[in-house]
Amino acid sequence: MDTVFIDAPAWLDAFLAARGPCATDEDRMRLAIDLSRENVVRGTGGPFGAAVFAEGSDRPVAVGVNSVVRLRNAMLHAEVTALMHAEQRVRSFTLHRYGLPRHELYTSCEPCAMCLGAALWSGVVRIVCGATRDDAESLGFDEGPVFPASYFYLEERGIEIVTGVLREEAAAVLRAYAEKGGPVYNG
Repeated sequence: MDTVFIDAPAWLDAFLAARGPCATDEDRMRLAIDLSRENVVRGTGGPFGAAVFAEGSDRPVAVGVNSVVRLRNAMLHAEVTALMHAEQRVRSFTLHRYGLPRHELYTSCEPCAMCLGAALWSGVVRIVCGATRDDAESLGFDEGPVFPASYFYLEERGIEIVTGVLREEAAAVLRAYAEKGGPVYNG
């Protein structure tokens, strides 16, 4: 049987080492956006980045970049990889386990249907988004069945949703990806 490895791009460790603390929502979102931009500039994936933070910490628990094309796996969206690495780092299948701090997901674009589901099951208590679903769909990406009721469902389960943080900056990365001719792999 084959084994699946989720390797981060070679540039990621040095990129994170050069970063300062991320104390505010804008700092954390800028990290997610910078991850997405670096992924595009270096040609290592799609225009999406994400970071998981423990509430009150100014350093990410884990980050993720879109690796769908690079690793030939449709599940490897930035949010999913960030959540997977965060759970591995805290050694738990949930980020909402007793004794752990509350965790938040920062994503350069509103999550697709799969990533919203992953966020729900991950145990994060807050999702902060940059670009909108419409920004991604304008390039041809199919974000799946995400409706206002999807967000209401998450909010009913205690997950706060914040949208539009540094939206224009995040949307600019999406446009740069399209201008570079990056593949739209699910449109």
